[in-house]
Amino acid sequence: MKIGVPKEIKTNENRIALVPAGAEALISAGHSVLVEKGAGIGSGFSDDDYTAVGVRIAPDAATVWKDSEMIMKVKEPIKPEWPHMRKGQLIFTYFHFAADRELTQAHLDSGATCVAYETVELPTRELPLLTPMSEVAGRMAVQEGAKYLEKLYGGRGVLLGGVPGVAPAKVVILGGGIVGINAAKMAAGMGAKVVILDISLERLRYLSDVMPANVQTIHSNRHNVLEQIETADLVVGGVLIPGAVAPKLIRREDLKRMQPGSVIVDVAIDQGGCVETIHATTHENPTYVVDGVIHYGVANMPGGVPRTSTLALTNATLPYALQLANKGWKKALKDSPALLKGLNVTEGKVTYAGVADAFGMKYHEAAQFV
Repeated sequence: MKIGVPKEIKTNENRIALVPAGAEALISAGHSVLVEKGAGIGSGFSDDDYTAVGVRIAPDAATVWKDSEMIMKVKEPIKPEWPHMRKGQLIFTYFHFAADRELTQAHLDSGATCVAYETVELPTRELPLLTPMSEVAGRMAVQEGAKYLEKLYGGRGVLLGGVPGVAPAKVVILGGGIVGINAAKMAAGMGAKVVILDISLERLRYLSDVMPANVQTIHSNRHNVLEQIETADLVVGGVLIPGAVAPKLIRREDLKRMQPGSVIVDVAIDQGGCVETIHATTHENPTYVVDGVIHYGVANMPGGVPRTSTLALTNATLPYALQLANKGWKKALKDSPALLKGLNVTEGKVTYAGVADAFGMKYHEAAQFV
């Protein structure tokens, strides 16, 4: 199979979907790999690193898209890339369709087959291709939140861990999944007072067992969310319904209850965010203020640490990329229930229920296409 890796063009997105070691594995399996010139530089991989393992370097993105049967990316194709997509082409990346109707429609119109990293799901319900980036984003959420709590950035001027004789900051985490547990680890390790809210009692029991003493678990409901955010210095949104729009747990009117200069970092922004007043921002302009509360909504947080993120992501995606390349997408999806759940769009039809529900579109079972 001809596999292409274009350079990411989203603002300040420095990751790449395939490292030289992964390209070497694909080439060893009999496939050809085409990488756009300079695509790996942001993650610390030169063109020479790729050519050394047999990769062909393309002069521009148009060449990659035109000459490739499977496109591997990190982020969803954005408007300048849409004209390159074509019928029958396989695109393997993060899409987060449910948060963007125009994006979804563009891919439906293209006729491309779209397998989304974020909805590949194991029988255990684990999301193996979302997990590594959720780990990075959860940890970064606390790192970034701690920074924006500084007075220089308009924050409350609170040190996350406090000092002897001065209470630490309070960090409230909405959702006890991969993002939540990693945010809690970071915040707890810095000495903050941490509260995790989740709707699953089973998950809360687990978190209670594994978390240190400065982490408290509370069942998530409207009353408890409001009670906790009133005294929060930092709120981390880590809610996920796979492939679907995130529920709005913090409403516009709730911001008035929060402390001036407190910070919200909404990691759920890729799926629309769990805060009503959040909208996507960039690493270049990451924050804005609503009712005195700092909002951080960077939609590609792991892109800020591209070396770590690229290595973590490609460790997870390569085995699935090999399956798709070795078998072709139809057989690969037929043989792998996990990969089948990754099929979101094909032949101009929506094949993931969460995406169809988000826009009132007709849902077609993925299994009928393999």
